[in-house]
Amino acid sequence: MVKVDETALPGLGMRYDFDGRFGKRVGVITHRDGRREIFVAPKDDPDATEKSVILTEDESAVVADLLGGSTVTRRMAQTMQDIEGLAMDWLPFEAGSPYAGVPLGQTMMRTRTGASIVAVIRDGQAVPAPGPEFILQGGDTIVVVGTPNGVKRAAKLLNGESVEPPPLRTGPTR
Repeated sequence: MVKVDETALPGLGMRYDFDGRFGKRVGVITHRDGRREIFVAPKDDPDATEKSVILTEDESAVVADLLGGSTVTRRMAQTMQDIEGLAMDWLPFEAGSPYAGVPLGQTMMRTRTGASIVAVIRDGQAVPAPGPEFILQGGDTIVVVGTPNGVKRAAKLLNGESVEPPPLRTGPTR
C-alpha cells in the first residue's frame, strides 16, 4: 500500500504526496480556493518541483474520476464525519451577491445562520478571522464553520436567498 504524506500549508491549503515507483515524488496541492496543483519532484528533494499542472476544481474532478476516485477525498470525508455536529466549507462568493461590497458585519451571519466566517480567501491569500468591517468582494472564497445546517444556511444567505434562523439553543448558559 502506498503511504501518502499530508502536509498543512498555512494560508494555502494541503499538500498530499508519495514516493513513486520510479524515483519520483508525486503529489497534489489542494489550494483553499478550489484549485488543485499536480506536481512531480525528485524523491531526494520534494520541494524541487520538476513539473506541475494547475487544474480548476472542475478539471480536478474529471481527473479524479478518470483515475477511479480519490483515497484522500475519502479520508477527508471520513475525518469530517468523525467530528460529529461540526461542518466546514469553502463557499465561493459571487459578485452578484447582495453582500458584495458590504462589510461582513452587515451579513449578521452567525445570528442568522448559526455559522461563523473564520477566514476569507482573496487572490490566493488568506484573511484569517476577518472583522465586521471587512468588505466582501466577488471572487472571494468564504470559509465557514458551524453545524451542517448552519453551513447550508450560510451558503443560502450569501447567495441572497432567505434563511430560517437557527433553532434556539437549549441547555446551560455561561
